[in-house]
Amino acid sequence: MKIRIAKQPVDLIRDEIIAAGIFEGSKRLGTAAARINKHTAGMIKDILASGDFTGKLYQTMLLYVKKGLKTNRVLLVGLGKEDEFTPERLRGATASAANRVRDLGLKKFVCPLGFAHVRGLKPGGKARACVEGMLLGLYRFDEFKSKKATEQDRLGTCTILVDENDALNEVRAGVKEGRIIAEATCMVRSMVARPGNSATPTYLAGTARSIARREGLKCSVLDARSAKKMGMGAFLGVARGSDEPARFIVLEYVPVKTKAGKPIVVVGKAITFDSGGISLKPANNMEEMKTDMAGGAAVLGILQACARLKIPRRVVGIVPATENLPSGSALKPGDVITAMSGKTIEIISTDAEGRLILADALTYAHRFKPDAIIDMATLTGACIIALGNDVSGMMGTDERLISCLKAAGEATGDRVWQLPLYEQYGELIKSDIADIKNVGGRPAGTITAGYFLKEFVGEVPWVHIDIAGTAWTKTNKPCAPKGATGAGVRLIIEMLRRWQD
Repeated sequence: MKIRIAKQPVDLIRDEIIAAGIFEGSKRLGTAAARINKHTAGMIKDILASGDFTGKLYQTMLLYVKKGLKTNRVLLVGLGKEDEFTPERLRGATASAANRVRDLGLKKFVCPLGFAHVRGLKPGGKARACVEGMLLGLYRFDEFKSKKATEQDRLGTCTILVDENDALNEVRAGVKEGRIIAEATCMVRSMVARPGNSATPTYLAGTARSIARREGLKCSVLDARSAKKMGMGAFLGVARGSDEPARFIVLEYVPVKTKAGKPIVVVGKAITFDSGGISLKPANNMEEMKTDMAGGAAVLGILQACARLKIPRRVVGIVPATENLPSGSALKPGDVITAMSGKTIEIISTDAEGRLILADALTYAHRFKPDAIIDMATLTGACIIALGNDVSGMMGTDERLISCLKAAGEATGDRVWQLPLYEQYGELIKSDIADIKNVGGRPAGTITAGYFLKEFVGEVPWVHIDIAGTAWTKTNKPCAPKGATGAGVRLIIEMLRRWQD
């Protein structure tokens, strides 16, 4: 969708439809709605007085205008309670508006910057939120359908209508940022949605190389032979059961004309299909295990966005990619393997494979002498039981990093919630025959998985984010149609903006 910016009175702009937000129960109209109401002889006030439209969150109503405006349609969009309105609800409201316009078969519409007031949000931030919401809400994945959406089925143009006092440069920057972040998120969604016979480790490596060429990043891809020379016994142990070649992907963004300094390293689990290995998963819903590479896909999206946004700090992305399948050469419960760090691991369940590949990736991350390490993974079903599908689990060793991520989550709507890492949880993963074991039993399953990873991070500030519940949605949400969500991209980009040495 094309996005243009116009500085023009709302009554004089000519388009197919104008969107205006309405707060629930508020007697005061927002800027855009008030102007439309003024030029249509009180039409909006009359509709509200009738009770036909209440402003309930994401409710929409189409109005036809005979005179007073150059545009003959107005779309009212409910914003919910004014004191509960947030940037994420602004994204959701503009997503709802864009989807309704598309459903009407229209090709273009106007979204005034006065669509809704968000306390503390400047025009640039408001423009960014609107663009993010529209592009995220309009996303569809139809790559494997024989009949794909045509240009006739798509929304073509949105005009952001700015107020007279709004700084155009600030609004333009917000629009650009919103598009970059939304495009990175949607790219990740498409990678995660791809079936396992398409989104292989080789495919992810090729995608990383393409991003590197396009955005000017450094990229290296280790094959199994190189990984073996480095002693990556945990990563290669998981890869043993598959005929699909494993790939260990490293992308590095170094900002131009900025002191590189210590990087932030972002690690993402990329099990491109997880059968559970010898500890085979139930057949029911196993097709969803193509999504077990969502953390790795998010890392690739984050690095692309860093380059396009010119984030002023060095960022390294590490993506260990492999399948987890049963075969005569696959890991077995009871086996002992040696990780890159030298720690020995007793395998209790081959379905707890993500933490194994992350163990070697976290060890490898120390080569960059990082300022901090963040890993993201669809790691445990226990996290879904604990937090559901709207909040990611978070645990780590550095409270400043944890606080920064929590604030970033609140700002973006990509929320995280901290779980403890008390020392007694470490008792649950002690092994009788090796240094540690990869499963600590059913109690505190998400936490013991995090504690396992903690064994490989040393003294570097580190946070683990479990996106098992948030990487995929089975219901349509305003900014996330059913399917892959791109969880983690907006969260980490916002965190990188906020993090200071």
